[in-house]
Amino acid sequence: MQPYRVKSISELHQLRNLPMTGHPLISVVQFDAIKEIPVFEPKVLVPDFYMIALKQNFTKGVKVKYGQTEYDFDAGILSFMAPGQLFGMEVNQQSLIDAKGWMMMVHPDFLWNTPLAKKMRQYAFFDYAVNEALFLSEKEETNVMHLVNNIQQEIHANIDPFSHNIIISLLEALLNYSERFYQRQFLTRRKTSHQLLEQLDTLLEEHFTTVGPLPTVSNIAGQLHVSADYLSGMLKALTGLNTQQLIHEKLIEKAKVQLSTTTLTVSEIAYQLGFEHPQSFSKLFKTKTNLSPLEFRQSFS
Repeated sequence: MQPYRVKSISELHQLRNLPMTGHPLISVVQFDAIKEIPVFEPKVLVPDFYMIALKQNFTKGVKVKYGQTEYDFDAGILSFMAPGQLFGMEVNQQSLIDAKGWMMMVHPDFLWNTPLAKKMRQYAFFDYAVNEALFLSEKEETNVMHLVNNIQQEIHANIDPFSHNIIISLLEALLNYSERFYQRQFLTRRKTSHQLLEQLDTLLEEHFTTVGPLPTVSNIAGQLHVSADYLSGMLKALTGLNTQQLIHEKLIEKAKVQLSTTTLTVSEIAYQLGFEHPQSFSKLFKTKTNLSPLEFRQSFS
């Protein structure tokens, strides 16, 4: 099905039969205010604006793929989308009766000429796409709801010279809280994180036991079905190293075995590990060990 590009927040309100927005560039919709979604609306959308949503009770008659495993927080699922990402949801009309939560839409133009405009892409959770969701505890959900309610009140209040700055401040606070929860999730979901680490180790083992190109961070993340930023953030929390550093650690480990137990030349080892140029291998090896490959081999003679 061809994705449908949504250029404005007002257009999405019309497509989804949402209550009227109080501002053309920012909107907050409570899910329990949605009574009916048009049958013939596009199923896959590509919005030109940011979307943040807290989903609750979306269990009956709703198909939303956001996350790759079962998770441990029942209170709320916080999801983030940047402009240009695909968004798909199929809703059984009856399920809207029990739907809880909210959705916030922020057009990039609303952030224009503010420090937050440059900072938005630094929030790694906007790269989750449909790979990983952020799960909130009850206390975290309460903190978020307080900020969202204040933003909604400002949107529908009489506009004055302070309105825009206040909303920007509240939005930044919401995103900073989300960043805190994002880091917390790496710690509270240790079982899933360790399983991911084991899968990563298996993938790297396979990469370095067969002749092929060097594994890239994006390629590894894709095979694990998570975003590159999520994988690096999770690994950093567990091991102190990001994905690229772990790839290098595994590579050097394999190189040391080859140098100490075989008679292969440095060039042959470099090609086996996936390097196009032996000089690149030698440079990386010396950076990591303070020895050239030949110096390391000679230390065993």
